[in-house]
Amino acid sequence: MTQQTLPRWELHDLYQSTDAPEVQRDIDAARSSAQYLEKYMKGKVADLSGDDLAKMIERYENIEELLGRLGSYAYLLYVEDLSNEENSRFYQNISETINDISTKILFFTLELNRISDAALAEKKLTSRALNHYSPWLRDIRTFLPHQLDDDLEKLLHEKDISGRNAWTRLFDETLADLRFPFDDKMLTCTEILNFLSSHKEEERKQAAKSLGKVLKKNSRIFAYITNVLAKDKSIEDKWRQFERPISSRNLSNFIEDDVVDALISAVKASYPKLSHRYYKIKAKWMGKDSLNYWDRNAPLPDEDDRKIEWLEATDLVINAYEEFSPRLAKLGKRFFEHNWIDVGPREGKDSGAFAHPTVPSAHPYLLLNYQGKTRDVMTLAHELGHGCHQLLSAKQGTLMCDTPLTLAETASVFGEQLTFRKILDSEKDVKRRKIIIANKVEDMLNTVIRQVAFCEFERMVHDERKNGEIPLQRINDIWMQVQKDSLGDAIKFDEDYHHYWAYIPHFIHSPFYVYSYAFGDCLVNALYARYMEGTEGFEEKYFAMLEAGGTLHHKELLKPFGLDATDPEFWRKGLDVIAGFIDELEE
Repeated sequence: MTQQTLPRWELHDLYQSTDAPEVQRDIDAARSSAQYLEKYMKGKVADLSGDDLAKMIERYENIEELLGRLGSYAYLLYVEDLSNEENSRFYQNISETINDISTKILFFTLELNRISDAALAEKKLTSRALNHYSPWLRDIRTFLPHQLDDDLEKLLHEKDISGRNAWTRLFDETLADLRFPFDDKMLTCTEILNFLSSHKEEERKQAAKSLGKVLKKNSRIFAYITNVLAKDKSIEDKWRQFERPISSRNLSNFIEDDVVDALISAVKASYPKLSHRYYKIKAKWMGKDSLNYWDRNAPLPDEDDRKIEWLEATDLVINAYEEFSPRLAKLGKRFFEHNWIDVGPREGKDSGAFAHPTVPSAHPYLLLNYQGKTRDVMTLAHELGHGCHQLLSAKQGTLMCDTPLTLAETASVFGEQLTFRKILDSEKDVKRRKIIIANKVEDMLNTVIRQVAFCEFERMVHDERKNGEIPLQRINDIWMQVQKDSLGDAIKFDEDYHHYWAYIPHFIHSPFYVYSYAFGDCLVNALYARYMEGTEGFEEKYFAMLEAGGTLHHKELLKPFGLDATDPEFWRKGLDVIAGFIDELEE
C-alpha cells in the first residue's frame, strides 16, 4: 500500500483556491449583510413581529452559512499540512475575518434571549415562518442564565481569536512539528503511534519509549498550554456562573449534569469487571503475568499482520452498511465517488481522524490516517457514519443541522457496530472469531473506559487549577492516577508513560468532549439491541433520528426506540454488552 494509491480530498466544492474571487465575494457578502443587521436591527429585535423576526433569522442564517463555508475551507487546508506557512496564515486571516464579522451580529442572539417567554410564545411563535426556527430559539435560550452583559459578550468573542484559538493552534503546530526517532528514521506522531500495535514487541517498546521521551522534552510547553486554557475556562465559568467545569459542556450538549454523572459513575464502577478483567486475560494469552503499557494494544499471538488494502476496506464497510440499509450505503459511496475523503498519513498532516460537516450547501469531508490495520477499517466505518449523519441532517439548515456531541457519535459508533458484525458473522474459524471479538472489546474499552478516564483527568486538572498553576509533575501524577485506576494492575507503567497526556488533542480543542464517546457507545449498544430484536420500523426511525439534526434532544430522539438515557439501567445495559463479550472470551 503506497501513499500515492490512497485518495486525497478535493476542496473545490468549497473554493477553487485561497485567492479565488469567490473567497472575497463571500467575505464581502457576509460583512455587508452583518452591517445591515447591526445598523437596522440592533436594539429593535424585541419589537419585530413574528414574520419579520423570521426574515431576520433567515438573514442571520445566511451570514452563518457564508462564514461556515469560509472557515471550513481554511481549516481543511490547514490540517492538510500544519507545517505549511501559507495555509496557516490564510487560516489565521480567515479566522480573524470571521471573528470580526460575527462580532457585528452577536447582539442578535443576545437580544433574542431577552424577549420574555410569554412574549415569544404569544406574540411571535404564532408565525409559521418563525415557528420553523423554534428548536434553534429553544437552544440559544438555554444559555440565558449564563449570558453576560452585551459588552462583556462582545469582548469575550473578539478576544477568542487571540485567546483560546491561538493556544489551540500553538498546540496543533507544536505537535505536528515533533519528530520521534525510530531506528534510523524520524517519524510523525501518527507514524510512531502506529507502531504501538506492531506484532513485534521490540518495535512496540521502542515506539513507546520514543514517544514518551520526545513528549517529555516538550512537556513544559504542553503543561503551560494546559494551565493557560484551564485558567481561561475557569475565569469564564466563574463569570457565567457554571457550577462545575464540566457543566458548560453538558449544557452545550443539552444534557443534564446528573445524566452525565450517572454515565461516568456507571463506567467507573465497571472498571474491575471490564478493563481490569480483560487485560488480565490478555496478559495470560501473551504468556505474561502482566502487560507493559506498550503491550496494551498489541495484536494477539494468533493474529496475522496482513495489511488490509484500501479498496478492500471500503468494500467491507460499504457492504456492512448495505446489509443494514441500501440507502445508507448509497450515502456512504458518495464520499469515495467524489473525493470527499483524505486517506493516507503524510508529513505535516493532522494526526487524527474526523468528519467535518462544513455547511449544508456543500457536504462533509473525512480525514483519516489509514495504514491498513483492522482498527483503521473501524475508524473508516466510524467517520463514514459521521459523514452520512451530517449529510442527512443538512436538510435542517445551518442553524439546526448540528447534533449535540453526545448524539453526534450515534451514527459513527453504529457504523462501527455494523462493520464489526459483518466481519464476525462471516468468520467461522474459532481462533479468528476470538481475535475479532477481542479486538472489538479493546476498541470498546478505548471508547468507554479510556474516554471516561480522560474525562476524570480533565476534571482533576480543572479542579486543581482553581488553586493556582499546576506543576508539570502534578499533571503527570494525575495522569498516572487515572490510568492506574482505569486500567488496573495488569498494566505496568514506567517513567516515559507519565507524559502521554500531552499528545491528546481533545483536552485542548474541546474540554470534556471525551465522555461523548462513552455516551455514544453505550447508546449504540442499546440501540443495536433494539435492531436485533426486530423493532418494527427500526430503519425508518433510525433515519428520522439522524435527519433531525439538532431539532430534537436526547429524550425525544430515543423515545421511539423505547430508550431513556435518564434511567441508570440504560447505562448498565450498555456496559453489560462489553461484559458479555469478555465473558465469551473467558470461556
